[in-house]
Amino acid sequence: MQKRSLSIAGHRTSIALEPEFWAGLEAIAAERRLSLASLVREIDETRTVQNLSSALRLFVLAFYRDQRIG
Repeated sequence: MQKRSLSIAGHRTSIALEPEFWAGLEAIAAERRLSLASLVREIDETRTVQNLSSALRLFVLAFYRDQRIG
């Protein structure tokens, strides 16, 4: 697990994810020309699960699943 601190919606938060998920989020953010914090904020604002770490993992999985299908 790798822990990072980000500012989201005006407050600092720490998020722990596996390095592979951080790499996925960074790649998606770069592809969308967003900062990592901006992408995480978007995911945070639209998540349907209570836990932010889980929402981030599900987002990365869905992104790559949809790329394979689409």
